[in-house]
Amino acid sequence: MGVRTPTELTTEFRTRGLKVTPQRQLLFRLLHGNMTHPTAERLFAEASAQMPGISLRTVYQTLNDLTAMGELQILQSAAGSARFDPNIDDHHHALCDRCGELHDVYVDHFDSLMVSGFDGFRPDRASIVFGGVCAACAAA
Repeated sequence: MGVRTPTELTTEFRTRGLKVTPQRQLLFRLLHGNMTHPTAERLFAEASAQMPGISLRTVYQTLNDLTAMGELQILQSAAGSARFDPNIDDHHHALCDRCGELHDVYVDHFDSLMVSGFDGFRPDRASIVFGGVCAACAAA
């Protein structure tokens, strides 16, 4: 699915009483269709190139607002940097151990996977990160 269009997000922010600024609208555009799972710092660098003077605080606040609205998922990487995923469909991820590329993967028949050790726990969601080496790094 992915994050809603910049126009839809602008409308939703206004409906919720959240401030809509040119900086936020730029971030909406940068996130729309973005499959790179960017960090806040990466988005800040991209936004700064287009709009010098944008603050890292604005980037974080906008990402936090979008996450609270259910428009983004947060993925915590082993390196400690949160990565933001505008794909809110039910999916998982593959992370390259060499270059850090993170991309979406889908698991068919997830509800029938054989998983042990729940001992009465009834899961209603899961987030799996498959680690390994991406095709580009494996070929190098």
